[in-house]
Amino acid sequence: MTTAAPGAVRTARAEQTRAAIVAAAHDAFVTRGYRATSLRDIAAAAGISHPGLLRHFATKDEVLAAVVGLFERDNETLMLERLAAEDPGTLAYSELARRNQTVPGYLALFAALTGEASTARHPAHEIMRDRYARLRELSIDAIEEAITQDTVAADRDAAGEAVRIAAAWDGLQLLAQYLPERVDIAETLETYEESLALPVGWRDADDPPPASTAAPVPPLPSFSTTDAAPPGYRVGRERRALIIAGATALFAEEGYGDTSLRDIAERVGVSKSTLLHYFGSKEDLLSAVLSHRDQQIESRTDHTPAERAADELRGLPRGAVIDAATAPGLIEVYAVLSSEAVPADHPAHAYFEHRFRSVVDHFAALFRAAQADGDLPSHRDPEFEALWLTALWDGLQYQWLYDGSSVDVAAQLSAHLDDVLPRA
Repeated sequence: MTTAAPGAVRTARAEQTRAAIVAAAHDAFVTRGYRATSLRDIAAAAGISHPGLLRHFATKDEVLAAVVGLFERDNETLMLERLAAEDPGTLAYSELARRNQTVPGYLALFAALTGEASTARHPAHEIMRDRYARLRELSIDAIEEAITQDTVAADRDAAGEAVRIAAAWDGLQLLAQYLPERVDIAETLETYEESLALPVGWRDADDPPPASTAAPVPPLPSFSTTDAAPPGYRVGRERRALIIAGATALFAEEGYGDTSLRDIAERVGVSKSTLLHYFGSKEDLLSAVLSHRDQQIESRTDHTPAERAADELRGLPRGAVIDAATAPGLIEVYAVLSSEAVPADHPAHAYFEHRFRSVVDHFAALFRAAQADGDLPSHRDPEFEALWLTALWDGLQYQWLYDGSSVDVAAQLSAHLDDVLPRA
């Protein structure tokens, strides 16, 4: 009779303990939320000491990455099974989304991690970056197989569609947290899967040609407030601006919840009491950061409203180019805060709920005007296109933050809009 070597026994026990920690963390995160759960809570639920847990995971972020890693491995397994199934050519995105919806807490947890880990300093950043690379490879294989089976049109670019579907899926998961009454993730993905059977830029032969007289183009929504930079002495205005810049950087790096006023004061080089002279609370400072971001974007002078709604939509990728070139920090803080603010009691939740609702409404109005002009084909639903475009843009920004060399946000947006709004 042979017995296991001591080293093998220790390894097996370590793996069992690690698995117990991850299982306990999963249950705690989905019932309490990530930020409300401490490592001590997880250790107690796993039946080990806090120091014992730290021998396996140095930080709560590492535990979170392990929990999400299990979800993603399950998703990859299901996608591979679908590729090898008896009905190859059937895309599995909506099926995966339906399964994810049955896992308690999955959507909120994953929506939060996607944005929080987009900053390069986050412990899960590389894990998420590698996730996108793996999903792209699996998606390309799935779409190419679907093309050979004639369930996806032959002129579809498999690599481009793989990037866009993954991006929109991430964006939909976030949108669903703020606008649950308007977003059904699985149904939206299924609708998009079905649309891939049509050639790029397809329109019905009975559709009328674009009208010569265009409907009025809806104006851009405004989110900034006028009191973000009140008048005062120059030194005071400059110090206020410095504090906002420091807070913006820290919120992007660490998130709002994990950043203290003392952290911000130390980053800026002022005392906490000085900071409180300009901002009475951390919530006031958060409001100023968000308003400043909106003012920076809305103050651009390079935007000239188009005469047709379709051209206004086709011009959106130019804004993505400017954002990436001139304001990457604003993209990062938006990605982190919009994901962190998913819980209804977060001080920025109402801001992002209003923002997402306004953006979707604006895009829907543009698509309705484009359809009235004959530029949006009749088989396209303006509400669906508005939700998809909003989700796609946000998701592409996430992917760009994880791997800017592999994702061209503007090019992907342009490819999508060329399909949706074919030129006559």
